[in-house]
Amino acid sequence: MKTTSPLAYASYGLLGLPLAMAALPVYVQIPAYYSGQLGLALGLTGWVLFLARMVDTFQDPLLGRWIDRINGNITAWFWSGAAILALAFFGLWLPPVSSGDTMYLALWLAAMLIAAYTAHSMLNIAYLTWGARIDAGSGSHDQGLLGAAAWREGAGLFGVILASVIPSWIMSRPAATLSGDLASYSIGFALILVLAVFVLLKFAPAWQRNKNTETTPSWQATWTLMKAHQGFRQLLPPYFLNAISVAIPSTLALFFINDRLQAPSYAGAFLASYFIAAAIGLPLWVMAAKKIGVLCAWRWGMVLAIIAFCSAATLGAGDIIAYLIVCIAAGLALGADLALPPVLLAQLIRKDSSPASYFGVWTLLGKLALALSGLALPALAALDYQPGTPAGPALAWVYAGVPCAFKLVAFLLLTRIKTTQAGVSS
Repeated sequence: MKTTSPLAYASYGLLGLPLAMAALPVYVQIPAYYSGQLGLALGLTGWVLFLARMVDTFQDPLLGRWIDRINGNITAWFWSGAAILALAFFGLWLPPVSSGDTMYLALWLAAMLIAAYTAHSMLNIAYLTWGARIDAGSGSHDQGLLGAAAWREGAGLFGVILASVIPSWIMSRPAATLSGDLASYSIGFALILVLAVFVLLKFAPAWQRNKNTETTPSWQATWTLMKAHQGFRQLLPPYFLNAISVAIPSTLALFFINDRLQAPSYAGAFLASYFIAAAIGLPLWVMAAKKIGVLCAWRWGMVLAIIAFCSAATLGAGDIIAYLIVCIAAGLALGADLALPPVLLAQLIRKDSSPASYFGVWTLLGKLALALSGLALPALAALDYQPGTPAGPALAWVYAGVPCAFKLVAFLLLTRIKTTQAGVSS
């Protein structure tokens, strides 16, 4: 059997770029944009983020179930998700309401967030399921999983670099050019998304359909199977806690840079260094996973992240170089968080199961973590923090100290999971 070519893996991985471009603004830049640029109150912004994410969270298992039922007939699915995501991305950056209409602005943000989250989930769950079903040809199944993950997350990291640098540059330009620049950025995103979906459907390794069953198992049967899967149950709690540890600093990064470090002009450079370091670290974590096992490599990534963010909690105004080092170290650790957990899940899924249903539950927990991270904003508002003013140590500890605690608990839970060289035991 012929081995899957790198070009086929690259064709699969390209969609990771626009999906990451859409995820970064929603998680990192939109809260600061609406509260800092458009004048939406910090607490209200946080509650809108939380409620919109909660609405989105519980639809993921249903979307996963739907994808399993269509069993590979996904062309219309991908094009529909891409169209909705492109329109929502445009709407998030260019709300058709004035900054003084607080309630209308909040309602518009909620509507666009729900649309963006739904479309992103449609694409991402199907995309991860496709990757879980990639066959390496004459290579092992695990080689196929790692190859797909490496290209997907590598393209995704390039996407987040673009999404961290371009909006930061746009925000630094004269206010008169803001709308035109954001419109151009949104149109550019839409073109990249269309290209990536076309390449995926045309040139990526074919979606491996479920040939072992003529019909998709009922939702009750699938849910019973997932609950009985010991390895799956063991993996979910540390994944969820780790997702919270990543989501909180993602939500607060720009606030920390602007008001704790008081270095807004360095925001683009900090974010770019973080994601460039992740891009450099990604192949290193993949190589480590091949040598010592996926789960063991992920644990070492957690250790590095804990060290980096514990250091960040001690930083204050003017600590530019120290925070740059933190960004590089945390970025290197991010590569493990991006590439390895989906591979662990894919290793657990039998080919005759319903993989999209598993990924639906998986992404539900990721979305729930993001929803909970939105509560950090009203919590900081209750601690008298206001965007645009010098921040005290409370922001530093919520941004870095709290995530360290979550990640440490996740690490301890992972140490209780038995592993083999191939992956996770079930």
